[in-house]
Amino acid sequence: MKKFFVWVGLLFSFLYGCEENSTNGVIQTSGSTDQISVEVVEVIDGDTIKVKYNGNIEKVRYLLIDTPETNHQTLGKQPFGEESKQRNKELLNSGDVTIEFDVGNRFDDYGRLLAYIYVDGNSVQEILLEEGLARVAYVFPPNTRYLDEFENAAEIAKKKNIGVWKTEDYVTNRGFDASVMVNNNTQEAVQSAEKCNIKGNINRQGKKIYHLPSGKYYEQTNPEKWFCTEQDATKAGYKKSGE
Repeated sequence: MKKFFVWVGLLFSFLYGCEENSTNGVIQTSGSTDQISVEVVEVIDGDTIKVKYNGNIEKVRYLLIDTPETNHQTLGKQPFGEESKQRNKELLNSGDVTIEFDVGNRFDDYGRLLAYIYVDGNSVQEILLEEGLARVAYVFPPNTRYLDEFENAAEIAKKKNIGVWKTEDYVTNRGFDASVMVNNNTQEAVQSAEKCNIKGNINRQGKKIYHLPSGKYYEQTNPEKWFCTEQDATKAGYKKSGE
């Protein structure tokens, strides 16, 4: 699978060359590993920040990682959500911050910049993974430049049994299952987690969209809100994805 990612990455590099390209309005970047200095304006959570870039305030989503929620609608702050946010803030305040783009799309479907984040040249993503405050996720080729390094960092934390890896089954392929850490994993907690799995987000046009688990874009959507029912999402002003 990793070899496939490499070949896909090489294909994109060949197609897009060394310059910035735009296809159907989506900006794609060159194969450069140059790091661009930015000013951090706000730390939203463990994997999302706001920065001043090219004279504008941009929301930046960290490539290839996912951290626990800090504002889950039903469960509140997921375990290690606040810790990952505070550690992220601590790292960003410790030196000069730079960002690096990969060879694929520069923005996600919600208008957020997709980037690797550094402080004094050290990867913030890799540190969060190695300290057990994040998981490897949202792997969409060709933006996979540091996938191997990130997976190795996550494996270190997993072997040490630290952070999000402390509790068995908390880290899943779909995210963080807080139900295993609530009320001693009672059936009530499990049912609650299963019910409140509708993802809500705001796209780049400012439209509020909700995604069902069976939806096409569910897995790749990083939720800003969670809903237990479609009625809850509709009342909050969200429309179903695809409508």
